[in-house]
Amino acid sequence: MFESLKRRTFADPYSAPSLIRRLLVEHALGQWRAYVFVLALMIVMAACTAAAAYLIGHAVNAAYVSRNITAVASVCIGIIVISTVRGLASYGQAVEMGRISNRIVASNQRRLFEKVLQQGLGFFADRHSSEFSARITWGARAASDTLSVLITTFGRDATQLVGLCGVMISQSPSLSLMAVVVAPPALIVGRRAVKRVRAIVRYEFGASANILEALQETVQGYKIVEAFNLQSLMRDRINFNVDQIEQASNKLARASNFTGPTMEALGGITVALVLLLGGYRVVVLNAPPGEYLSFITAFLLAYEPAKRLMRLNLDLNNSLVGVRILFEFLDLPERPDDGNKPDLQVENSRLEFSDVEFGYRPHTPVLRGVSFSANPGCVTALVGPSGGGKSTIFNLLLRFYDDYRGSITIDGAEISTVSRKSLRDHLAFVGQDAFLFRGSIRENIALGSPDATEGEVIAAAKAAYADDFIKQFPSGYDTQVGEHGLQLSGGQRQRVSVARALIRKSSIILLDEPTSFLDSETESYVNLAISTLFSGRTRLIIAHRLHTIVNADKIYVIEDGRVIEGGKHKFLLERGARYAHFFNLQFASQKEFEVT
Repeated sequence: MFESLKRRTFADPYSAPSLIRRLLVEHALGQWRAYVFVLALMIVMAACTAAAAYLIGHAVNAAYVSRNITAVASVCIGIIVISTVRGLASYGQAVEMGRISNRIVASNQRRLFEKVLQQGLGFFADRHSSEFSARITWGARAASDTLSVLITTFGRDATQLVGLCGVMISQSPSLSLMAVVVAPPALIVGRRAVKRVRAIVRYEFGASANILEALQETVQGYKIVEAFNLQSLMRDRINFNVDQIEQASNKLARASNFTGPTMEALGGITVALVLLLGGYRVVVLNAPPGEYLSFITAFLLAYEPAKRLMRLNLDLNNSLVGVRILFEFLDLPERPDDGNKPDLQVENSRLEFSDVEFGYRPHTPVLRGVSFSANPGCVTALVGPSGGGKSTIFNLLLRFYDDYRGSITIDGAEISTVSRKSLRDHLAFVGQDAFLFRGSIRENIALGSPDATEGEVIAAAKAAYADDFIKQFPSGYDTQVGEHGLQLSGGQRQRVSVARALIRKSSIILLDEPTSFLDSETESYVNLAISTLFSGRTRLIIAHRLHTIVNADKIYVIEDGRVIEGGKHKFLLERGARYAHFFNLQFASQKEFEVT
C-alpha cells in the first residue's frame, strides 16, 4: 500500500512532491551541514521569542501583584540578554542562508550553461537565445528560493509557533483552544488559489522571455531598426508583452493575497474573543494579570508565523514554477557522449564524402547522395547556387549533425566513429559571418590557439593583413571589439577571423567565403596569405565569387543536394555546363559593371 501511494505521489516528475523531493536530493543534501547550523540558529530565535513572551508575564506579576522591583529588574535584564541572543542568531542564520543560496544559484548557473554546451546545432535552431537568458536568471534562483521558503517556514516559523503555543498553553489552556478557530477556514480558502497562481506565474515567465527577445533583437539589429524605421513595430512588440506581464502580475497579486481578508477577519475575531475571555478571567475570576498579558503577547507574536504557515502551499507553488522551468531544461536530452571513442589519427588529411544523404527535417532532403574527395595538401572548392547544400557539407564535417546516411571519412576513418573533440582539433574554420567574441582583438585571434605566444598572434594578424589596421587603434591589439565585433568594420572582422584560423595548427582548413567582406585588393592579399600559410594542408573552400578559386586543384558544383560536375577550372569551362554558366554570368556582370 505504501509503495502504491508512493508511486502515485511521484508519478508526475514535475508535480509539487516530485520537485520538492528532487530539490532536497540534488541541492539540500549537499548543504545539510549548513542547513543544520541554520536550523539550530532558528530554534534559538524561536526559543528567545517564546522566552520573552513568557517573561513579560512575570514582570507584570512582579510589579503589580508582588510589588517586587528587584524581580522586575531581573526580568528586564533577562529580556535584554534574550533579545541580544536573538539578534545574533538572526544575523547568523541570515548570513548563512545567503551563502547557501548563492552556492545553489552558482551551481545551477554552471549546470544550465553546461547543458547549453552539450546541445547540438539543431537544438539552437529551434529556440531563441533569450530563452536561455530567461531560464538561467529565473530557473537558477528558483531552487534556492524554494528551499529558503521551506527552511524558513519549517525552521523559523514552525519552531517559533511551537514555542509560543507552549507559552500560551502554559498560561491558559482554555484560551489556547481559541487559536484553532483560524486554521480550517484559512486552509480551505488557500487551496483554491494554488492552481491559479501556478498558471499565472508560468504565463508571466513566457511574457518575460518575449520581452528579452524583443530587446535583444532591437539591440543586435539596431541598424535594420533604424534603416527601416521599425521603431514603432519594436515598441509595439515590447508594449504588448509589458502589458501582458502587467495584467498577469495584477492577477497574481489578487490570487496571492486572496486569503488575506479571510485571515485578517478570522484573526480579528479570535483576538477579540481572547481579550474578552482573558479579561473576564482577570476581572471576575481574579486570575493573575501577568498570565493574561503573557498569553496575549505570545498569541499576537504567533499570528504572523501562523499566517505564513497557512500561506505555505501558495508561496511554495509560486516558487515551484521556476523550479520546474529549471528541471525541464536540465532534463533535456544531450548529445551522446563520444569521449570514449578513439581519437582521430591524421596522416595525409584526405577527406572523402561517399553517397551522403541528409535533411534537417524529415522528408526534406538537403543532400542527396553527395560524393566527392579532397586530396591532401590540395585546394578543393565547392560552388553552386545558394541552398544547394554547400554549407550543410561543412556542418556535417564539423559534426554539428550526426544523423546522416552514407560515409564521411578522413584518411579512411569514419568521422562518426572518432571523438568529436579530436576531429575538431584537426579542423580550422572561417565562416562568412566572421563572428567575434566580446573581448580584445588579441583574445579573439588567440582563440584559435589558446597557448599562442604574442609573436604568433602578431604573425597571424600580419599574414591576414590585419596588423596595419590594428596598429592604427590607440589600444592596438588590446582594442575591444564589442558585442559581436561591432566596433570593427565587416572587413576588419573578417581579417581577424582569418587570423584566428591561421594561428590554428590544423591539418584541414574549412573556408566558407572567407573574403566575402573584403575589397578586391585586400582580398587578393588574404587569398595569397591563405595559399601560402595553409600550403600543404587540405583546404575545402565554399565560394560564390568564382574568380577566387580558378586555381583550385578541384572544383565541384553542388546543386540541389548533388554533385553535378567536377574538375579543374579550365576543364569545366571547356565543358560548357553549369560551372561555365555560373562563371560566364559573373564575368559578364563584372564586364558590364566595368563598362558602366
